[in-house]
Order: sequence, then C-alpha cells, then structure tokens
Amino acid sequence: MNSRWRILVVDDEVAMRESLAAWLREDAYAVDIAASGREAVAMAAETAYDIYFIDLKMPPGINGIETMMEIRKRQPDATVVIVTAYATVDTAISAIKEGAQEYMVKPCNPEEISIFVQRVIRLKSLERENTYLRRRLSRRYSFQDIISKNPKMQAVFELVRRVAGQRSTVLIQGASGTGKELVARALHQAGGRASRPFVGLSCAALAETLLESELFGHERGAFTGAVARKRGKFELAGDGTIFLDEIGDIPPKLQLDLLRVLQERRYFRLGGSEEIVMEARVVAATNRDLLAAVESGEFREDLYYRLNVINIQLPTLRERREDIPLLVDAFIGRLAIEAGRPVRGIAKDALKLLLDHDWPGNVRELENAVERAVVTASGDILEAGDFDFLARAARTSERWEVPDGLSLDEIEKRAVEAVLARTGGNIKAAAEILGIDRSTLYMKIRKYEIPR
Repeated sequence: MNSRWRILVVDDEVAMRESLAAWLREDAYAVDIAASGREAVAMAAETAYDIYFIDLKMPPGINGIETMMEIRKRQPDATVVIVTAYATVDTAISAIKEGAQEYMVKPCNPEEISIFVQRVIRLKSLERENTYLRRRLSRRYSFQDIISKNPKMQAVFELVRRVAGQRSTVLIQGASGTGKELVARALHQAGGRASRPFVGLSCAALAETLLESELFGHERGAFTGAVARKRGKFELAGDGTIFLDEIGDIPPKLQLDLLRVLQERRYFRLGGSEEIVMEARVVAATNRDLLAAVESGEFREDLYYRLNVINIQLPTLRERREDIPLLVDAFIGRLAIEAGRPVRGIAKDALKLLLDHDWPGNVRELENAVERAVVTASGDILEAGDFDFLARAARTSERWEVPDGLSLDEIEKRAVEAVLARTGGNIKAAAEILGIDRSTLYMKIRKYEIPR
C-alpha cells in the first residue's frame, strides 16, 4: 500500500506545494507540506519521511540545499529531490554534489514525478527486504559476536553454551585470525560471569620478568623500578575470566608458576608474603600445536593437561567458506558506519573473488580486506576492482623465489624485517600484512633480535 510511504513537500509558494502534494496524494501516498526550510527541518526531526521534494530558493531563511543538508544529518538515507524554477547547470551540479538524488525544473510534470516516486519506492522496498533478510540470517547464524553457519563452528557454539557456566579451564586452539579471543569472550558472556571482569593478556608480547609481574602483580621494591604495589591480571580478573593468549609462548619458569596456580588456585605477588586466592576462570589460546611442543620438550606435559580440560578447535576460513558472504555483509554494515562511508553491499563478482581467495590470515584478513575496500571504494557497492590489492598480493607471492642457502628461521627473519621496514616499524600494520597477531610479531622480533 502506498499510504505507508511518507513524502514531505517543501515550498514557500502555496500554489506549488499544494498542487504537488495533491498529485502525490492521488497516487495514495501520505503527504505533508512545509512552507519553509526551517519548518521542514523541524518536521523531519519528528517524522522520518521517505522522500523530500524541496524548493531550491525559499526566502527568507535557509535555502533548499541547506535544508537538505540539515535533514541528512538526521536521516542520511532519505531521498531528496531539489525543485527549482531557476534551472542552471551549476545549480544542478551543486544539488547532486551535496546529495540530492534528483533535480527537477518547475513547472513539474505530474507523470514524470509519479514515475520517479515509483522507481524510488521499488528501490527502497528491495533495500528494506534485503536488510530484513540479512538481519534474520545474521540472527539465525550468530552466537554472541560470532557469525557462522558452518557445521564445525555450530558445534563450537554448542560446546561453548554447555561449558560457559562451569569453572573448568578451556584451551582454544586455531590459526591466527580464526577468532580465538571472540570465542573466549563468548564463553565469558554466555555463562554467569558476564557482569564480572574479562581480563586478557598476550603471553608473547612481554619479556619474562614483565610477564610474571603482569600475571601475578608485585609489591613495592620487589625489583628495580617497582615503586608501588601493583595488582596482577589474576587479581584484576577477580571471579571473572582471565584470557591468556599465545599460551604456547610462555617461558619454562612461568610454565611452572602457572601450573602451580592452576593446581592450587593460590599465588603470591612478586616480593610479597600475602597468599592470594585465584577465583577467575582461566581460558587459554594458542595457534601452536601444543601436543607437538610437549613432545619436543618446549612445553610442560603436566601444564598442557591442566589447560586442556575443555578443548575448542577453531577451523580456518578455508574450511568454512560458506561463512564468507555472512561475514562480508556483517563487516560492511559495521565498517561503513565506523568509516562514515555510504557502502551498503557487494557485487556478485567481488564476492566470488573473496570466495576464491586463499585467506592465509583467516577471518582477520577478510575483515581487513573489507575495511580497506570500504574506505577506498568510489561507489556504494563494492566491486571486484576494489579488491585488486588481493590479486596483487597473490601475484607477488607466486613470483617470489626462496634464496639459496637460507634456513627457515633466516627466511622468516628477513620477511619480518622487510615488512617492518615497509611499514616504518608500525606493529599493527606489519602484523596485518604478515597475517599474524601483534603478540606473535613481538615474539618474533625478540626471537630474531630485530631492531625497531
């Protein structure tokens, strides 16, 4: 029914606004009128109109362009038609440039207006239907902040639901970028700890002494530079959740200390004599094969079994390609708002390109790719050309040849050095290019003694 579509006609000439409103009402639209720009802005603050017909020149007060801009601050998706008796190329260009969808010259042709409104409403109906279907789909396949219809991920959701309310230690394993922290937060939110602290710490980002202080806290004078008592992450987590990321990278001494905490649920601050009870639930994550690390002697077997009470394995994005359209749609919806960009969807050929990509950096790489495309796109639909950087990266990878006589460690060191040089030492940008966590990059910088 046309009556559910609301239109506002804004013109300082009584005859013009009344006749235009009458034409539109004949097509059964709900039409209101305003005699000035100020009145139109006030009415738009109360009612979200679908289409605005606004006269360009309305003395005194604000003109049609200014009226449109004020309305767009409240309703960025509104369709605006600028109407004028003073048609020039400059005014038409100015109106379109400022956001008008159409520019009409008085006297208006009723049939032309009717066809235009029908076209706009068909488009808006499709957009509303698509938005409704996308939201329904997202709700159907979402759990906390994670979206997936993949069977492996659905099994993860079910496991998280079952164990969220328990205190048992959880080990989340998966490649970089698969969403380990999101799953840890889902565990926290889905159980009875949602209102309590969620405290995270990357075990690869800090030197051993700093990591020990971060975990357990310290008393004043415990070491050089300890000028005051500091509470550690275990203490700050209280009876909430402590998330230990990159747990496979903690040094041997801290592995023993952590084992004792998990066994006894008690610990001391560095330099302290007061025993503190550990009430938090421990959730650990790693992109390493911990069982292989146990077999090679790099990771304590007893600690592994203490951490691995409940194990959650996350699939790579290559194993859940059916989620790519859902993820892309969710990323576009969020990132377009954050970046203030008008992007509202993705073309079929662009989506096929994303479906065919290898995604070594998994969901994080996909999100970064969509963000780059949203920020640089020239239109409101992402096209295949907006993702040319993925093809360039793939071609560069295919052409690269391994230098002779280098060990794997030396090759990795050179790759990290090259990317850090290219990004000017920007850790976040370098980690995104390499497809690894920032904490993993810090670990590699320390391992290879790379100057920053």
